[in-house]
Amino acid sequence: MPIKFHVKEQPQAFERFKALWTPTQIIADADGVERHRIEGFLNANDFLAELELGLGRVAFEHQDFRSAEHWFHDAREQHPDAAAAPQARYWEGVSAYKATNQPEPLQQTERELRERYPDSEWARRASVWAH
Repeated sequence: MPIKFHVKEQPQAFERFKALWTPTQIIADADGVERHRIEGFLNANDFLAELELGLGRVAFEHQDFRSAEHWFHDAREQHPDAAAAPQARYWEGVSAYKATNQPEPLQQTERELRERYPDSEWARRASVWAH
């Protein structure tokens, strides 16, 4: 459910959510726990990828690893040039691993990150999964 606050009209909300800059979007789960935060303006492609990444984080935090994998997959497939794409690929692999306890998804993720996003921090984080 989207909720909008205006910083000048409702400064208490701005402070409550510890928003440092506008716009700030917070993706929270049904219990109101923040799972992902987007700060600053993004173009539509990057914004949509971040939203899907956030929905994946909600599912992951609730240990719904198959749904999380789906959201992360959609974020990177539908927005492959978005800044969030390498992070989405990383978490897609982690979700697949958590769902199956098989190492292959992590190894495949490492290879793809190394090939598609070699300079990303996510490729560096996944490098431990290489054989």
